[in-house]
Amino acid sequence: MKNKIIVAGLIISSLFTSCQEFGEDYLEAPAQSTTEESVLFSVPELAAGAVDGIKVPFAETNSYRGRFLPYYGLNTDIEWYATSQTAGDKADLCVYDAKPNNTEMNTTNNAWAMMYQGIERANLCIQGLRLYGDPQPGNTMGQLLGEALTLRAIYYADLLKAWGDVPARFEPTTNATLYLPKSSRDIIYKQLIADLGEASNLVAWPNETTYTSTVEHVNKVFVKAFRARLAMVASGYQQYPDGVRRSTDPELSVANMYSLALSEARQVIQSGQAHLEPTFEGLWKKYNQENTSAGGESLWELPFADGRGRMLFTFAVRHTANDQFHANGANRGGVAGPLPFVFYDYDQADTRRAVTCVPYKWGAPVNGMAKQELGSLDTWYFGKYRYEWMTRFVTSTNDDGVNKMYMRYAEVLFIAAEAANELEGPAAAAPYLKQIRQRAFAAADQATKVDAYVDALTSKDAMFNAIVEEHKFEFTGEMERKQALIRWNLLKVKLDEAKTKMADLKARTGTYADVPKTLYYKYNTDDVSLIVFGLNRGEVTNPGADYTSVTWDKLEDTKINSLYKAGVDPNNRQFWPIWQNFLDSSNNSLTNDYGY
Repeated sequence: MKNKIIVAGLIISSLFTSCQEFGEDYLEAPAQSTTEESVLFSVPELAAGAVDGIKVPFAETNSYRGRFLPYYGLNTDIEWYATSQTAGDKADLCVYDAKPNNTEMNTTNNAWAMMYQGIERANLCIQGLRLYGDPQPGNTMGQLLGEALTLRAIYYADLLKAWGDVPARFEPTTNATLYLPKSSRDIIYKQLIADLGEASNLVAWPNETTYTSTVEHVNKVFVKAFRARLAMVASGYQQYPDGVRRSTDPELSVANMYSLALSEARQVIQSGQAHLEPTFEGLWKKYNQENTSAGGESLWELPFADGRGRMLFTFAVRHTANDQFHANGANRGGVAGPLPFVFYDYDQADTRRAVTCVPYKWGAPVNGMAKQELGSLDTWYFGKYRYEWMTRFVTSTNDDGVNKMYMRYAEVLFIAAEAANELEGPAAAAPYLKQIRQRAFAAADQATKVDAYVDALTSKDAMFNAIVEEHKFEFTGEMERKQALIRWNLLKVKLDEAKTKMADLKARTGTYADVPKTLYYKYNTDDVSLIVFGLNRGEVTNPGADYTSVTWDKLEDTKINSLYKAGVDPNNRQFWPIWQNFLDSSNNSLTNDYGY
């Protein structure tokens, strides 16, 4: 399916003239004749190919594939770019010090341009389907229009997430609309929420049709869940040109948006059309095995062909060289990882801990076989992404082809818990939080770790704080935290808290006083995987002569302080600047805010 999506999209999208936002190769759309357009959007197979073409910009070299996904979402109170302490344009994107001329981003084919290219393709499809397709709930053209509306919303949601206010383009570009100023994000959010409301009535449930049997196509569960997410974001705190605040638009009030989000989340939950995978490890094995069947926890995935996409290439447990698990090249994975204290913040009985935080890398292979090797306290890896869990042997030297899981069912439960807590109180939120924790802990631990823990959260503040903390344990490594911290108005608060935690961990003081400074390891019977003693709090006794010891205390102040750039207030740098290329080609219609 993955290759078919991209290839079909490439063929059909060639019928369109796509425009980069203020790029040089603009021709007024539509380039094809009205007759060609009427045929394209009245024949289901052709229209489906055109809608697949909306997805092509996701995978372009400097788009999501190699620029947006590798950098957006770092650094938070749980995740960081592994070399944040090394000055340069890559680190600047993560340490809240990006500049308009950033060399990683300041290209005409960057993510900004590709997002607008995707939006232009979506606009053409939406226009064509409305004119010639007779889209209705339950028919193919209705499904395709719903998908086009949703894909456009995805591009816009990510533009708003990374840049704040941006130009609003909801019609195909003409010469008269080539140069547009930024629009209020409030206007765009309201349009997206309305569009997703329409789309949810058009698209089918997961597995209701062959088309929605894969999470590489849009289904009703995802549309409703995504709409709930955007409602929470639109009503949350964020940096506006006049400061950090909530929207003043009454339509985007907390009361309105939380009510909408709770309604959509509950409809998803009550539908039974998605569910948590039985185990946390099983969820991530299924993901790495590229199981894209709909109806499980993954709601929609950004689809990459086998030779495109860099999720493992960027974020996997590091592999020093080609080995028994892949031929993706040397030093793949490990570009980012969990902050050093995150492992120690988990309850030891939490099954998410070992899946999420990995202290080893794969060393240089001997006779083609690599072994696990302990790293250092300041360098952990995201265990959610593992070549060793794949069923396909990657041979491309630049890409791994694993999809980006854009949203999963666990987030629906979090949205329901947070919105219910705000509107109805902690008792209404408790069942949703319990579901998250029930999967995280073995049955024998649930009376204490789930029921007693959640039942003790009897105030709205206590429940909210528990949701914020649980979000950390559930989503570390998925780069969802930054936007959540922003909308909670906790970005700088939590970043500073993380710095304090790292300093305490380094000194083994405060809540980290019982974290061992020495680890002991030996190899398992497979002579490949490690058995490690000393990772748990209080494990300080030498386990025996067959273990090798290693010091576990490398955590320098320069690294701790690189979480965000010295002298920078992250609350004043919640967004990237618009890159200089796009400013220069905007006919003076675009400018940067926020002191850039």
